[in-house]
Amino acid sequence: MVFLDRLGVSLPLIQAPMAGTSTPLLAAEVSNAGALGSIGVGATDAGGARAMIGELRERTDRPFNVNLFVHRTPVADAACEAAWLDWLRPLFAEFGAEPPQALQSPYTSFADDPAMLAMLLETRPPVVSFHFGLPAADAIAALRERGIVMLATATNIDEARAIAAAGIDAVVAQGIEAGGHRGMFDPGAPDPGLGTMALTRLLVLETGLPVIAAGGIMDGAGIAAALDLGAVAAQLGTAFIDCPESAADEGYRAALKGPGAWHTTLTPLVSGRPARALANRFTALAAEVGGRQVPDYPITYHAGKALNAAAKAKGEYGFGAQWAGQGAPLARTMPAAKLVEVLMTELQAARTRG
Repeated sequence: MVFLDRLGVSLPLIQAPMAGTSTPLLAAEVSNAGALGSIGVGATDAGGARAMIGELRERTDRPFNVNLFVHRTPVADAACEAAWLDWLRPLFAEFGAEPPQALQSPYTSFADDPAMLAMLLETRPPVVSFHFGLPAADAIAALRERGIVMLATATNIDEARAIAAAGIDAVVAQGIEAGGHRGMFDPGAPDPGLGTMALTRLLVLETGLPVIAAGGIMDGAGIAAALDLGAVAAQLGTAFIDCPESAADEGYRAALKGPGAWHTTLTPLVSGRPARALANRFTALAAEVGGRQVPDYPITYHAGKALNAAAKAKGEYGFGAQWAGQGAPLARTMPAAKLVEVLMTELQAARTRG
């Protein structure tokens, strides 16, 4: 409870940031229910992030988390990107569209965005979290000076040790089951693919940091299992996708209830980085990609977003970034605050049984 007190929450539950799906309304409803709501601002600029934080503060006076992408600066490769667009061209044609003439990075890494840092130092959100890596030491020091609690994602022990050495307050143990992007610092490095429970226990024993378990956890029994392994809280994302407060479109929600939920898969084809998604037409392209080089993250995302837009305009939702974890079939449809209540009731029942 000591770390939860520091976060300012009463429940051992964090709603995952889910950039593009989580909204200020969703985060506020979770925070108001006693857990920690989150927004992901990695897909917007400092102005957009400021607006999201402002809306969140209008909806809650409780603590919340703001998540940043700290990916390495993308490396452009004109030949690779042109070949990628040529490969996708027939799919664009299926929907009466042309691919972009050239690809550009749609997102700026927090490591390359001084305006985002300045905005955070000014607005002082209670909690800030990092995905894909860590910002520079001076940025971490500046955030700490403002009294901001910091979290960072690790997928293995080396990343967790780097997080501890940097003075981050807690580590999010992201297991291979998790939906969305793998938080690997270096996507080109070998990935041990550790599951949530194994990774959580390893980090509890090896880092000395508070550990937040993330990946495949969908109900109170899963939260209880994580806490039993020494985690201070569990982070759930996929569980909140079908809440009415999320920004998931109708195709995403339908897919979450369909057969693709039973066959989630890691794919770099949508964005350029491995990310776990519901099985759909986009993930099925893995069978056809062969030895083609995928452009760097997030440059690849430009093509993926354009293809999805063209397909959606014709009523085809199978090219969306339908991120989801392996527990997707356990998803439930209910308001976020009610889901928090249900999860905590289930947690208490699981602990009583135990």
